[in-house]
Amino acid sequence: MPDEVKPNVNEAPTHDAQLAADSIASGEEKAPTVDFDADYAAAQQFSVSEIDRTSEGSAAAEVATAPKQTISKTQEVKTQAQPTGKPEDYADLAKEVRGSQTEGVTNVSDDLVKKALEKGERKN
Repeated sequence: MPDEVKPNVNEAPTHDAQLAADSIASGEEKAPTVDFDADYAAAQQFSVSEIDRTSEGSAAAEVATAPKQTISKTQEVKTQAQPTGKPEDYADLAKEVRGSQTEGVTNVSDDLVKKALEKGERKN
């Protein structure tokens, strides 16, 4: 079922499009029609080449997409850290987790909490 194109002069992006919209609106030119179903059916014919419709095309596609190198199978390896019970083993990890000097203050003291509570009570 063809649909009629209804151009809007105010939405035309170029001067030529505005002139074409004016011509259609005044009746000087006939509005174009678009048959979406027919266009879609025609596009489907072009989406597959003639050779792809044969067994020869299927074989050619398989050869073209075949891997060029052999792929080895992966082996699952399970690793498990053995607990040592030595605090020095964790010293480097603790240094990393502790935080750097450029980060905000991370130490919260009792005095700091007390000041925060006092400020909160004043606002209420």
